[in-house]
Amino acid sequence: MSLVVIAGLTRNPGVSGRKINIIMQEEKQYYVYILAGKRNGTLYIGVTSNLADRIYKHKQGLYDGFTKKYKIEKLVYYEVYGDVYGAINREKQLKDWKRDWKIQLIEKDNSTWRDLSEDL
Repeated sequence: MSLVVIAGLTRNPGVSGRKINIIMQEEKQYYVYILAGKRNGTLYIGVTSNLADRIYKHKQGLYDGFTKKYKIEKLVYYEVYGDVYGAINREKQLKDWKRDWKIQLIEKDNSTWRDLSEDL
């Protein structure tokens, strides 16, 4: 994670010069991701702030439910966002898309449906 430095200048009455306030905060990233069991197989769309950990947990079967039941654990697509609201909105948008559109999105950058988790 990177750090963002925010500096503000203020003037205090009766004091010459300027006072600089520096606030350091972590810049958090959020990920919208698509998992598949196999090429053109069942798809799962999710959002997380820790993609590597989330994919690890999917692969280990630590989440009961849809992905575990259908063995959907191959990361085939993801996008990065700087704020959680943008990521959640995109997740909802993708979930509303037609299946063909999702497949086209995946194949635009990952035509072989390679498991991208190997790069994390």
